[in-house]
Amino acid sequence: MTHTNKWIYPCHNVRVDTQSASRVSTRFANITPSATLAVDAKAKALKAQGRPVVGFGAGEPDFATPDYIVEAAVKAARNPAMHRYTPAAGLPALREAIAEKTLRDSGYEVSPADIVVTNGGKQAVFQAFAALLNPGDEAILPTPYWTTYPEVVKLAGATPVEVFAGADQDYKVTVEQLEAARTPRTKVLLMCSPSNPTGSVYTPEELTAIGQWALEHGIWVISDEIYEHLLYEEAQTAHIVKLVPELANQAVILNGVAKTYAMTGWRVGWMIGPSDVIKAALSFQSHLTSNVNNVAQEAARAAVSGSLDAVDEMRVAFDRRRRLIVDMLRQIDGFDVPTPQGRVLRLPLRRASAGPRDPRPRRQHVGRARRPDPRRGRGRGGPGRGLRPLRLPALLLRPGRR
Repeated sequence: MTHTNKWIYPCHNVRVDTQSASRVSTRFANITPSATLAVDAKAKALKAQGRPVVGFGAGEPDFATPDYIVEAAVKAARNPAMHRYTPAAGLPALREAIAEKTLRDSGYEVSPADIVVTNGGKQAVFQAFAALLNPGDEAILPTPYWTTYPEVVKLAGATPVEVFAGADQDYKVTVEQLEAARTPRTKVLLMCSPSNPTGSVYTPEELTAIGQWALEHGIWVISDEIYEHLLYEEAQTAHIVKLVPELANQAVILNGVAKTYAMTGWRVGWMIGPSDVIKAALSFQSHLTSNVNNVAQEAARAAVSGSLDAVDEMRVAFDRRRRLIVDMLRQIDGFDVPTPQGRVLRLPLRRASAGPRDPRPRRQHVGRARRPDPRRGRGRGGPGRGLRPLRLPALLLRPGRR
């Protein structure tokens, strides 16, 4: 008996050959899956089997969400008004709270009308690029970068342009590098400070120079500020729109509660920008997801409106872990370990001049230590440049030590 992959749709008497036509759209088929989430899923599956796994996957605080935020969610869950559809742009009270938080933390005013609350920071990232880019446009991505950035650029039909900054310049791009990468098709520059994945922090002077360059050439800036409160040592808080106010009309700011308040699972982010861009993003979101979960929105409102005391406590723990792991890693021969000044728990390793690279293939290992593979920079930009990002929950460093 011969089987064929042909289906007849009786309503239209149309025969479709599923062997000759792709079952998945080219747009979706070309997406590279999230490397960090794939690693995280693998680690969790192994843990569920009882395996002693050290997970270096998804970047998230290993603290519980502060109690006052959880209580706000419980209260919201009991409120019948939160059981209904609400505005797609976000609860008005949350948008007002985000505007107040922006003035408090970033130092400039925004209108609640120019804020869209999104399902996590990732939706804000996607909608920002989708709202600005057209096929044929180029978006400059300082490299190393977070694995999602180039994928959303490609989904918009545009071309990601990598500009690499190595350890010798603290993984921070310069205006000269950006100018060398600029073409007539350049429309967007992505900035992320503190950086994901390197933890590097641009100084106010550096951000000012980059903002003025973007303003001069009419280039949009998408600024991902999700790690704004996670700074260490002498690193200074710096926000590009505060430093270059004229840039507000060609900048989109991305943020959320995930990293600052240990709320990665609550899925609440936001984007701030000029009215026309926000209106376009909101139109898209109204069809895609409608409103963000109301209970999570109320929890986010409690977070951004409340004290930063819990955030400060977590940052002290992160800083202790950062200093510990930098000290431990610097004992490994053959690698230089730059000191990250921001972010949660990740830093890069750079291969020093210690002889030729081992050409043998590397495999995943469970339950044993292994030397970081200097080729494992793929998915973060700059493959083969010796980058090895790590996230470091304290209990994985030394038993019982936090």
